[in-house]
Amino acid sequence: MTSPRIYVDADACPVKDEIYRVAARHGLPVSVVAGGYIRVPDDPLIERIAAGPGMDAADDWIAERAGNSDIVITADIPLASRCVKAGASVIAPNGKPFTEESIGMTLAVRNLMTDLRSSGEVTGGPRAFQPRDRSAFLSALDQAIRRIQRARAAQQG
Repeated sequence: MTSPRIYVDADACPVKDEIYRVAARHGLPVSVVAGGYIRVPDDPLIERIAAGPGMDAADDWIAERAGNSDIVITADIPLASRCVKAGASVIAPNGKPFTEESIGMTLAVRNLMTDLRSSGEVTGGPRAFQPRDRSAFLSALDQAIRRIQRARAAQQG
């Protein structure tokens, strides 16, 4: 089992600072992935990845690497689906976990809403990020890290 890593779909992620703090506390490496340049703290555990200008370059970069012992932070539902299928723990910035049980319906609703918008229907967007979302995210991230650490300890012991 490889060392756990946190992958951040960084372009529109409102909880990057929280991720950096939690990762530092646990000594976990973080890959901050964006289409182009993005500022990150000067820390040996934090890696900045400019995946390139392609439409899904950052998503593809993360999906090709995320696996069983990793955590992916993204609000992108198709990327979440790919990473869940690869065995990664996936959390939205609002703290909502994407799981094998939930990702199918989440993806179906997302596709339905996309179809409605493309046909001219006004559906509104996602709700605004709230302070309670930050708290829910921190709780979900901590739970995911502890779950991975327990699984690693069980495999080693």
